[in-house]
Amino acid sequence: MANLRWPDGKPKCPACGSENVSYLSNAKVYKCFAKPAHDKVKFSLKVGTIFEESPIGLEKWLPVMWMLVNCKNGISSWEIHRAVGVTQKTAWFMLQRGRLAMQDDLTGGKLGGEIEVDETFIGGKARNMHKRDRRRKNLKGGGSAGKAIVLGILERETESKPKRVRVTVVPDRTKAVMQENVRPHVETGSQIYSDDAGSQWRMDDEYVHGIVNHAEAYVNGNIHTNGLENFWSLLKRGLGGTYISVEPFHLFRYIDEQAFRYNNRKDMNDSDRFIEVMKHAVGKRLTYAELTGKTEEGPTPESN
Repeated sequence: MANLRWPDGKPKCPACGSENVSYLSNAKVYKCFAKPAHDKVKFSLKVGTIFEESPIGLEKWLPVMWMLVNCKNGISSWEIHRAVGVTQKTAWFMLQRGRLAMQDDLTGGKLGGEIEVDETFIGGKARNMHKRDRRRKNLKGGGSAGKAIVLGILERETESKPKRVRVTVVPDRTKAVMQENVRPHVETGSQIYSDDAGSQWRMDDEYVHGIVNHAEAYVNGNIHTNGLENFWSLLKRGLGGTYISVEPFHLFRYIDEQAFRYNNRKDMNDSDRFIEVMKHAVGKRLTYAELTGKTEEGPTPESN
């Protein structure tokens, strides 16, 4: 863990960034000797990571992270509770912290080449709900009523790089929302393939559009969204089969999880994926109050 966090072998103080640090073997913590002295000169390997202030030891954290990044359909908090020996509530919090480390912070740059853009709806059908729940959610009719809308952008595979996907929860499918979510992720001049909904938000001055009408066909030569349909099937299999019920304000976390596994599935084994996510565990923090909406920030969707 120390080698992953400080690959050059020089531990740095998370408070001031100083390398004037020594390891106290008896206390099993590091101490910063920078001048002038500051608060919290002693720190552990957890400080400044998603594990900060967690009473759970790394001997339990690391197996949880391993399972989270490598279980194709996800892993439930109840399974973590039984396997690791923590409460279900603690297991759920651990998994949500892990998903924070799996978020795509756009370090890979914009997607380019041949791009698929598609949306899907996540949520239960209104007609299958109890009338009390339909009334509480103010749902009328069927179809997409009351469901969350998820936008996916997939870069098709080339000889030099595998498929990559970016996914985010959007409030609606209006032209303004679609364009402001596509533009930051896709290089100008790219070829965009979408279903006929793309005709409502197409940007002909920036991209080359290919549109297929799913009422007539799902594939028209090279124009299709089958790559994203594959991702949607994996996502919904995990949500419906493993997690069963996901609140809309937490949905983006589960989407980040599936996108991480999808983007790192090729040319990486289980160990490689584990190491990759542990590298991204530094500099991120999620408290239980933030997760449960007990702060001003609340559990609102963050940018993916």
